[in-house]
Amino acid sequence: MTATLHGTAAAGSASSLRLLRDILEEQFAVQTNRLTELVLCGELPRLGGYDPRTLAALTRETRIGVAAAADALRRMSQNTYGTCERCRQAIPLGRLHAYPEARYCTPCHQVSPS
Repeated sequence: MTATLHGTAAAGSASSLRLLRDILEEQFAVQTNRLTELVLCGELPRLGGYDPRTLAALTRETRIGVAAAADALRRMSQNTYGTCERCRQAIPLGRLHAYPEARYCTPCHQVSPS
């Protein structure tokens, strides 16, 4: 992985990036497995015990989670991970640890959340 995190020491950046990549890969796997379970529940006679609206909402949110993790991993491979998509400034490492799929720094997220 050749991506870097802005505003951190090189060694700390590399280990933080590995940790964040591992977290995102795990999130992607967990969300993908969850989505598979929800889709299968939708095919069961009584929707696997779910209310139809609840199942639809859970499926929608899980799809969003899969897409967010995949997008963050794509940004890592393109060396754009950790850069705010709005202001192009570095996203603080603390924010990335709290929200690894973050696309915006906190001020920009407050202006245009996604």
